[in-house]
Amino acid sequence: MNISNETLHEILESAQQWRADFPILHPEPSNGKGLVYLDSAATSQKPQVVIDTLSAFYSNENANVHRGIYQLSEEATDRYEKSRATIARFIGSQYPKHLVLTHGATEAINCVAHSYFRDKLEAGDEIILSIAEHHANIVPWQTIAEEKGCVIHYIPLDSEGQFDLAAYKTCLSERTKLVAVTHVSNVLGSVFPVKTITKMAHAHHAKVLIDGAQACPQVAVDVTDIGCDFYIASSHKCYAPAGVGCLYAKPEDLEAMKPYQTGGSMIETVTTHGATFMPPPMRFEAGTPAIAETIAWACACEYMMAQDTEKRLIYKQLLTTYLMERLQQLPNITVFGTAADKMPVAAFTHNTIHAHDMATILDSVGVAVRAGHHCAMPLHQALDVPATTRASLTFYNNTADIDALMTGIQRAEALFDG
Repeated sequence: MNISNETLHEILESAQQWRADFPILHPEPSNGKGLVYLDSAATSQKPQVVIDTLSAFYSNENANVHRGIYQLSEEATDRYEKSRATIARFIGSQYPKHLVLTHGATEAINCVAHSYFRDKLEAGDEIILSIAEHHANIVPWQTIAEEKGCVIHYIPLDSEGQFDLAAYKTCLSERTKLVAVTHVSNVLGSVFPVKTITKMAHAHHAKVLIDGAQACPQVAVDVTDIGCDFYIASSHKCYAPAGVGCLYAKPEDLEAMKPYQTGGSMIETVTTHGATFMPPPMRFEAGTPAIAETIAWACACEYMMAQDTEKRLIYKQLLTTYLMERLQQLPNITVFGTAADKMPVAAFTHNTIHAHDMATILDSVGVAVRAGHHCAMPLHQALDVPATTRASLTFYNNTADIDALMTGIQRAEALFDG
């Protein structure tokens, strides 16, 4: 990576400011350790502006939406719908009506599975997933496949942890009805070629769902450019509160979907004989939504869009390079996923220390990582390991955090060797 000293200085200055925006990363430590947070793939920390937005809504603006005719409710509704538009714009769509707001990414995937594919799949139809999928993008399709008699194929990864396009090409056929893959692996940090994956699937008239839960906080997402039929995102991965997700879908697909959750908000009329439903996206938004959290998510999107995207991506590449170099210097560490364009996420094992023991010792020195299978058991089975320790970073981390991780690993080795 060729970067001038001037540009590098600007990027590092920006990174210091980004970190300063997150209050949890610079508290007055009561235990003398502070917090080295390396678990952003599980959930992100939140910038002060998002925390303030959430608090301000509950302090000054709280009302239900799509119901009241009084001013406070109308203002809340207006802000909620403007937030929908902001989130849509953040993922590259200019059409808010193409965005369904859900209670999380998992619900969004289940919405597609039950509202769209349950009535369209037949016995013998084929679904393609990658072996790297989060359980949330496996189990719904297994359930539908078992019910309908469909076949699921899992595309392997290459030696660097990247999606195997050659295997994918061989797997595609006229029986393929759905390709559902992650945009960024939550375990390896690999960035899958989703535009190419989509184009190849469409050549076989298959629909494409992209799980973007890990991508939206890490890369610039443009659903229009990708061309996929469905795209999924999550608020709490994206520097916002938990409790909100979104489903982007093309209008013709939304129109073809039936609601799989029913109740208030999504109906036009209800009689003792039946009900009629609102048009999309409201058709799929039964019940009271997470209003304040959605508004706070839109604030997080605005915060991200105000940043210099190129600087942020370069900085993450610098972090990734440093993280991988430091880990690969340790003789007892095996790192999984070495693709050149990966995000700053590293899953690793130690020759003699179990992942859970490693994470426990790291926690004792203030380093927060995750240990286990990270809701990706099929991937760990493919890697032939029961568990990994995962360090996942983003733009609010720095090289000192990585150094602290290395010191913690060395402490674990000293304890076990002693």
